[in-house]
Amino acid sequence: MPFDTNPHEAKAAPDGSMDTVDLEVTFDANLPIPVLDTDNEATPPDLKPPVHLNAKFRSPLTWSTSRRSIALFLLCMASIFSSVAASAYSPTKEAMASEWGVNRTAVLVGITIFTTGFAFTPMILAPISEVWGRKLVFASTGVVLVICQICSAEAKSYSGMMAARFFAGVGCSSYSGMIGGTISDIYAPHERNTPMTIFSGCALFGAGLGPLVSGFIVQYASWRWVFWMQAIANALVVVSMAAFIPETRSNVLLQRKAEALNEWYGKQAGRASGFVVPVDGSKQSIVSRQIRWNVKDNQGRGSIGQMIATSVTLPFMLLFTEPVVFFFSLWATFSWSIVYICFAAVPLVFTEIYHFNLSSANAVFASTCVAAIIAPPISIYQERWLDRHPSPRLPLDRPERRLYFSCVESILLPIGLFVFGWTAREQVHWVVPALGIGLATLGVFSVYLAVFNYLADSYHGYASSALAAQSSCRNFIAGILPLVTLQMYTNLGYGPASSLLGGIGLRLTAGPWVLVGFGETIREKSRFANKLNQ
Repeated sequence: MPFDTNPHEAKAAPDGSMDTVDLEVTFDANLPIPVLDTDNEATPPDLKPPVHLNAKFRSPLTWSTSRRSIALFLLCMASIFSSVAASAYSPTKEAMASEWGVNRTAVLVGITIFTTGFAFTPMILAPISEVWGRKLVFASTGVVLVICQICSAEAKSYSGMMAARFFAGVGCSSYSGMIGGTISDIYAPHERNTPMTIFSGCALFGAGLGPLVSGFIVQYASWRWVFWMQAIANALVVVSMAAFIPETRSNVLLQRKAEALNEWYGKQAGRASGFVVPVDGSKQSIVSRQIRWNVKDNQGRGSIGQMIATSVTLPFMLLFTEPVVFFFSLWATFSWSIVYICFAAVPLVFTEIYHFNLSSANAVFASTCVAAIIAPPISIYQERWLDRHPSPRLPLDRPERRLYFSCVESILLPIGLFVFGWTAREQVHWVVPALGIGLATLGVFSVYLAVFNYLADSYHGYASSALAAQSSCRNFIAGILPLVTLQMYTNLGYGPASSLLGGIGLRLTAGPWVLVGFGETIREKSRFANKLNQ
């Protein structure tokens, strides 16, 4: 708020104390005016507030369109290669099994170990980023990822590969768990739908791109080059992000600004007779000898250990006490598991039935990539159409608006599974089951985006914990299922195995319909939602 800067009109505080005034720092803070002391020769005649610090510490929300677009592009590249790190491993299983004398299922444990680190590390990284910033976390975990990809490429034993895979998952986790928060840092709420949708599409695109590319590398080069390729790509992403994406977390930027302001005003305290400071945001002012700047969001914050403990326990408390969080975690876990099941099922089906070689069988994942490219524009158009065509029967001011289209589109997931399982036979062209994979991917995208948006809109202050709950479940359980995929499809048959999965998916599609009809009533009974409304 503007305030009177005339020192002659300055008034004392009610208690008469003018020694120190605590001020809350903001990006556009009104800076107290130094009061010139004409009797003090050390006081420069042109002493002015440090407005250059307001320019130096700007809100990321005020970045130019081009700067935000560059940041979004790099964040999406990081998202793509984090998915590639998980999926590109699958086509290497035969070569590794042969080299180290283990079976294929044992090699696929590398996916499970990777997703274990990938699933739970963000709960530790989130509070660390709150204290030291996202840029430091991105850079440090990125270096870990690059090192682990090099170690994977040079692994001489099965156990060495498993160790490298776990820490690769740890290093990769920030690109899954923190990119959504970074997008929220640089885009205002009314601008986030498009970048968040693009980010979600990139995660699925990477899941298809990994086996597509690595299948050719394994067949025509060596399985070790799958990891060298990723090490090079990951290094380029890490360097680019360090060069072009500055710190975006607001409380970290404000803390740095507060430290700079405290340093400046501390130095000027002996050169000026005082500083004109606003009183309660009004035009009245007082003259204070000392200024102390604080960051509101950092006040009363516990130790880093306490923050990590809360970050780890609160998501699971929400998971087991909130029916909405539990259902959406289940729904997201199942849909994401289908993506991981395909890593083992698709090569099996297309090599056994259509006699594809390794590269051709994994090239079928192009259908996943195409679906991941098509889905985001459709979703963006749907949201804009909904905003332009409001209906009393479809309120736009409730979180359930995020589910209107997914009620219908999520059924593409079980339909795609049925098509894939029952058309995979020699008499049917291979394109048909490949289209089934594409349809299932469209359904997965619809579920993924609906879960993310609905939990964010419903839980507000607890949104990060609610999303962490579904993310940890989704990644951890999805990484386990490839271990049983080969046995399931071999013992049950391709059609029955896909029907089992499709039947589960079909039942889960009833969930969003229930929430559209009764979501408000369910949320009213939520202990955490009631806290937010108080």
